[in-house]
Order: sequence, then C-alpha cells, then structure tokens
Amino acid sequence: MLTILISLVSFLGFSAPHPSSADTVYFLVNQLGYLPEDAKSAVVFSRGTISERVQLICVETGEVQLEIKPQKNKNEGWGAFDYATVDFSSVEKESDYYLQTKRSKFRSPSFQINQNAYAHQQETLLEFMRQQRCGYNPTLDMVCHQHDGRAFFGPMPDSTFVDVSGGWHDAGDQLKYLITSSYATAHMLLAYEMYPDRFQDRVNALGQDGANSIPDILDEAKWGLDWILKMHPEPDQLFHQVADDRDHKGYKIPDQDNSDYGWGANSYRPVYFATGEPQGLQKYKSEATGLANLAGRCAAAMALAARIWENDVEDPLLAKKYREAAVSLYALGREQEGFQQGNSYSAPYRYNESTWADDMEWGAAELFKLTGEKRYLEQAKDYALQSNTADSWTVKDSTDHYRLYPFINMGHFVLHDLVDEPFQEKLESYYQVGIEYTLNRANKNPFQVGVPFIWCSNNLMTGLITQMILLKKMTGSNQYDGYLARQRDWLFGRNPWGTSMFTGMPAHGEFPEAVHTSLYVLLGLKVPGGLVDGPVYTSIYSNLLGLHLQEPDEFAEFQNEKVVYHDDSGDYSTNEPTMDGTAGAILMMTHWSE
Repeated sequence: MLTILISLVSFLGFSAPHPSSADTVYFLVNQLGYLPEDAKSAVVFSRGTISERVQLICVETGEVQLEIKPQKNKNEGWGAFDYATVDFSSVEKESDYYLQTKRSKFRSPSFQINQNAYAHQQETLLEFMRQQRCGYNPTLDMVCHQHDGRAFFGPMPDSTFVDVSGGWHDAGDQLKYLITSSYATAHMLLAYEMYPDRFQDRVNALGQDGANSIPDILDEAKWGLDWILKMHPEPDQLFHQVADDRDHKGYKIPDQDNSDYGWGANSYRPVYFATGEPQGLQKYKSEATGLANLAGRCAAAMALAARIWENDVEDPLLAKKYREAAVSLYALGREQEGFQQGNSYSAPYRYNESTWADDMEWGAAELFKLTGEKRYLEQAKDYALQSNTADSWTVKDSTDHYRLYPFINMGHFVLHDLVDEPFQEKLESYYQVGIEYTLNRANKNPFQVGVPFIWCSNNLMTGLITQMILLKKMTGSNQYDGYLARQRDWLFGRNPWGTSMFTGMPAHGEFPEAVHTSLYVLLGLKVPGGLVDGPVYTSIYSNLLGLHLQEPDEFAEFQNEKVVYHDDSGDYSTNEPTMDGTAGAILMMTHWSE
C-alpha cells in the first residue's frame, strides 16, 4: 500500500502535506505548458467541496502571481469527486509556475507559460515514427522482414513474390497497412507544406544521426512514399496489406518474427492485392466495395510529394515519378469507387473503414493544385458534397473501429482555397457542424472534452484538434480557441489520471511508460513521442478479451464509471502507441511550435 501511495504522489506530481484523504485536493494541468496568449486553465478536484482559493505561484521567485476562486463544475461528475476549474488566462508573463491551495498548501506539478513551450516537439514524434520503420530500423540498427511478400488475390499467381519491404509497423504488432500508412504519409507532407520552416534536419534518409540537407519530416514521409510506390507497382495494380493476424503470437523483436504464414517462421509474409471485393484467406471476410479510400489518399500523398520534390527538394526526376503515380492512383479510385477494408485471418477484427469520398476529394484537390486541370477541381467539389459531414465521426456518438477513417477530412481544407466564396462557406460549415456537435458533448462533462471514448480516442482527439486548427485558418475566427486549448490540454495531463498521452513528453512529467509494445516489454526500450490509444469507455474495457494488467493499477483511485486508462503493458486497449495516431498529431504539434 505504501508503494502505491508513493507512486500516486509521484505520478500526479502532488506535494501533499499528508496522505490522500477526504480533503486532499488534486490538480490537473497541461504539463507540457501553455503559450502566453492561450486560454489557460486547470481542473482541481477533491472528495469534498473545494472552498478555499487557489494561488498561481512563480517557481523561481515564490511570488504569488494570481489568486483564483475555483469555479465549481456542475456537470455530471466522473467518480466520487467534486470538480472545479481555475482559470489563469490573464497571466502571460513567461516563467515556470505551480498552483497551490492557499490554506491547505496542496499543489500542482510545475508547468511553464512560454512561447517556446512546444518548440520542436514535432521532432520528438518523428523519433517515434523512425522506430516503427520496417526494413532497416534506425532505432534498433537492424533489418527485418526482408521477405515481404507473397501475393494473394492479385492478377499474378498466388504466392508470387512481390517486393513490398519497407514501410512502417502499424502499432505494437508488425503488420503493415496502406490504410494507415497512406494517411500518415499524406498528413506529414501536408504538415510540411503548411509549416515548411518549422522542421529540423538532424538525420539522414535512413533515420541515422547526421543531416542530409532535407528536413527530417520529408525523410520520414519519403519512407512512406517509397513503400506506397512498391504497393503500386503498375498503373493498374495496388496492394493494400502485408501480413495478417497470424502476426499476433506474443511479443517479439522484428528481425526474429516467430509468425509462420506457411513458409516457416521469420520468412515470407502475404501481401494482399486490392480488388475492391470482400477478401480473407479463412473464415472471416472483409466488406470491401472498391478501393477509392486507399487510391484517393495515396494520390493526395503523391501529388503533395510531386510539388514538394519539384519546388523544395529540387529533384525533378523523383517529382515526375510521384506525379505519374498520383495520376494513376487517382484513376484507380475513379474506376473502383468504394472502400477496401483491412483483412483478417483467424479473428473477425480488422480496420473497418467504410468511407472514401473524403479521400477522393483530397486526392482530386491536390491533383488540381498539381496539374491545373479543371476536371479534378469539379470532381473534388462533387466528392466534397458527397462527403459533407457524413464521413466524419464528429457528428456521431459512436462508431466501429476505424469505420470513419481518417479522423479528419483534410480534403475540405485543401479544397477551400480553390473554390468561390459560397462553396468556401459550405466547406467551413462541414467542419463547424462537427465541432459544435463535439462541443455540446464537452459541455456535459467536468473536463470539457468532446470526443467519444471509443477505441483510439486519442486519435479522435488529435483529429478534432486538427479540424479546429484548419477551420481557424479557413475563417480567421478565434471562436473556438478556448475549446481548442482544453482539448490539447487533455492530451498533456488535464485529464483524470494527470498524465500525458505521449511517451516521454514532457521529459520531466508523468507520461506512458509501460506501453504495449515488444520493444518495451522485451528490451525495456522507451522511445519518446508515441501517442497511445487513450482512454476507453469502461463498458468497452470490461468486454475486451485478453486484457490482463501486469502491475497494480497506479491510477486506481482515479478510475471512474465512465472511462478508464492504464499505464500498463497488459492493456492493449488504452496504452498501445500507434504509428498513424502519432503521425496524425504532427500537424497540431507543429502548429504550436514556433
């Protein structure tokens, strides 16, 4: 019990004057910090009513900068606590601070208010992306999965070898999906195009230390582009997945993969051809209806790459290759509108994506920007109307795993600058309707968070944050600045468990350590920058199979009847970092990094 108590005090950063009791006051702050101009607030809670004032104190001088009366939150509570909010938005002076109750002296972790609070943090996310690389892995300095793969469902005979080495491992497992990799690649390229001066050059193309005169985000995006080209070997061919759930045979080092797909352990793995029809090598089949979701996203990535490699990298030959791939990929989507889902083998679980108009809108808009051909613009507008808000989770209370993927429709933003004012207003309204829907949800809980806590809720959160950032750029409006800050703060500690949701961030704070990955469990490797799945509804957690916490729950006192989160390698539902989730946070992290 003593060990657990010490752990709680340490994890939540409290300097409690006595052990946790009915009158203990807890603070939840954004541990990474606040920008001076931000709407700045913390959540304070206790088992009893908080009646005393809270002081904002400068760490260096010990001076009280502000005294605040906590504003009791009247929304439905989470757990047996009373919640209140302390707002210190008026303080813009850069320094390190902490919050403290005036009489009882309970205090928060220290945090900074600083214009550089997020400087270069996107580079930390790229560090995690590099450790997900398949083929040559710079984090482990080893080569894996060189036998990828043997083709199925394609125009060639089954088991024909096709070189699809490279790409990224999806999450804690070692499958490779075009569903997630296409989004990760395109997201990184758009983030670079929006903020080209905010990325460093510290590694080479292989991810090894040493500059190569190319921003690291482009090195990482090119890792994805190279793999997409392998998955699209001919203008009329597209593969969509390498390996399947036969991969799930416990923790393993990538170059010692014990999975056996019929050619022996650590050997060939299947690569599935995108036919646009239901697939599966065993009992469970996908519900595929086409392949436009993959083709549209890949076309967007290639069109973005063609512009960047032509204008910024100054490699016209590679730019030409990307341009040709963008055109042929988009044409495949036009020929087979619909969606290609992930495949499973021995279990019914798969990526259930069932939207595609959003991806074709994005691909068409990027192709118009690349070629100037008006047919692409007209098609992008048609797809935008079709996608509307229907492809977005933001107007729903629940959905199947990855059914409404990606978690943000980038196409509405890219198309916005290319159309007339009435159409611009239509695109803005699509984003705004979703944001308002989530805001209504946020106004009903003490943390003012707007996402439903389905699996990968953190991915939804970064999608929502990105949507608000893009809407602000489209309209110039500050309408949602406060709501945006609270969603960001949730990811960095303003949540019931007082923890960041990114591994190793901030380095001095509370963050996920016992993550559900082989590299942590087998090697004790702690790679910073990975976004974990995040909290799920207690009802979901209680009904998942194979969940076994490996240690006593350090957050037990703060779990509640609504949502749960565990920093435990045994909880694959909340504490597994994902490749696409991490990539999907790069734009928002870059936005705040100046």
